[in-house]
Amino acid sequence: MHRAEPITILRFLINHFDAVKELYERQSTEGAIRKEVFQEIVKRHGADITNQFFDYKILKQNGEDYEFRKSYYDFLEFILVEFRPVLPESIEKYYSVINDLFRKIKQGSHEEKMILEARIAELAEQIREFLEQVEKNTLRLLSESRELKANADKIDYRQKLHKASFWIDYYILPLNKILDVNNPHSIAYKLAEVAEYVNQKRLVFLDEKIRQRFEKLYYMLIQVNDDLIRNSKILTNELLPLIERIRTESSILSGWIDFLKNPFRIETPPLLKENMFTPYSKDMYYHTKEFFEQFEIQDDIILKEESVELEKWIYNKAAYKEKLKAQLPVYNFFEWIVNELKQEFGTTDTEKIFTLTSLIFEEDLKVEFQESEQYIETTQSQFKVPKIKIENYGLPE
Repeated sequence: MHRAEPITILRFLINHFDAVKELYERQSTEGAIRKEVFQEIVKRHGADITNQFFDYKILKQNGEDYEFRKSYYDFLEFILVEFRPVLPESIEKYYSVINDLFRKIKQGSHEEKMILEARIAELAEQIREFLEQVEKNTLRLLSESRELKANADKIDYRQKLHKASFWIDYYILPLNKILDVNNPHSIAYKLAEVAEYVNQKRLVFLDEKIRQRFEKLYYMLIQVNDDLIRNSKILTNELLPLIERIRTESSILSGWIDFLKNPFRIETPPLLKENMFTPYSKDMYYHTKEFFEQFEIQDDIILKEESVELEKWIYNKAAYKEKLKAQLPVYNFFEWIVNELKQEFGTTDTEKIFTLTSLIFEEDLKVEFQESEQYIETTQSQFKVPKIKIENYGLPE
């Protein structure tokens, strides 16, 4: 069967976009395009394009009705920004899919390489689809809530209250739980777990091609995490407060309207109560006078500078390095520092210990850290330090 060129299909969509858009809107509102509706729309737009819709695989028959193929419907939905909010239950299915693929990747990391590559690619695709659904929902919910706030369609307050409660209970709060990285059962938490595993494998996996796949997936997960945080902030900081405000305003106004319809049904409490307040205290004059009187008599203030004697110690790095090299190998570097300072000054000062520690960065010294640890005491505090072995590089001098 002859297949139309891609440019031919795109040119057809451009030339007859008004008809295509109207057909899309009918399917969005009615779930399908009835045959007579299709014929009426095509005839109204004045072009004989019935066959092209089916030759180009744009529409397909569904019983007596027609409908767009999914790829075309998703494309039109995207360019028209007409996303229908998906129930969070539909998004939660990605948790099972992602968790199952992740489990198989961990268990089958030593199996056939082609299978492992396919699972990594499919995991990336599922994560990508999940993010797209979240972004579509967030964008649509934000648009719906702003329209509800503006109330351009002059919706009744009761209906406005019902809509606001509906968006919160069935979309916003459940979606927020899905994006909660602190919830062990959320998809965001599972993606963080996947990212940790992928980060390890991209560094140590033996096969280079698989290692590159893991690395690509890791950087994608970093971007996905940023996008999920951004969507979560929109839900928490903008969308939820906006709809809560709509719901609060609507409930107050709805109650007030009900009251005005029959204000004498019940006896109301007094709404206004006369009280007289002054913006200042009755004793303000005496308080002010007392405040200024305290500055009338001033005592003489004498400032004395106390001279603090500081120990003048000049760090002779070359001399200490020679002492250290003369005693190599040294099996406990910090013990050597403490002994040297006690021998020279009689005490161990914290500043001197940290200064002498810089010797381990000398290039001609070989430094080896031991597994054991120890405590050293100075005149100011106590420190937990490792045992360090110091040797010469190369042959001994």
